[in-house]
Amino acid sequence: MEFKSHMSLALEEARAAAGRGEVPVGAVLVDAGGRVLARAGNRTREWHDPTAHAEMLVIREGARVLGSERLTGCDLYVTLEPCPMCAQAISAARIARLYYGAADPKSGGVAQGPRIFTHPQCHHAPEVYDGIGADAAAALLRDFFAARR
Repeated sequence: MEFKSHMSLALEEARAAAGRGEVPVGAVLVDAGGRVLARAGNRTREWHDPTAHAEMLVIREGARVLGSERLTGCDLYVTLEPCPMCAQAISAARIARLYYGAADPKSGGVAQGPRIFTHPQCHHAPEVYDGIGADAAAALLRDFFAARR
């Protein structure tokens, strides 16, 4: 099967999140056949829920759609490096591949900070591909925070 990136959909979700006043992060969950199971942007402020990160929302919806807490064989596209909470959820869900855009030196949990997937306590580490759509994702974040200063 030919690789098809779904980062453009994640970027659409990030833009929609910014439009709602949320930090512009978007995520898309795709099954092994390439079908989009879920897509979402951050909703932490709107829902008054600190766990309503884009990644958490698509993991929850994907589990509901598949009727399983295991998302084996699924790919996750995220515009920003997942935080430690989301990285742990990715591991628990047994997601096969993680594709992310911009690195997050301040709050990242994959290549920065605690590097969740490298811990011996981590039960599953997905394949990780970074820098996918990084420039567009970083620009969204930079513009969002510049407008608030």
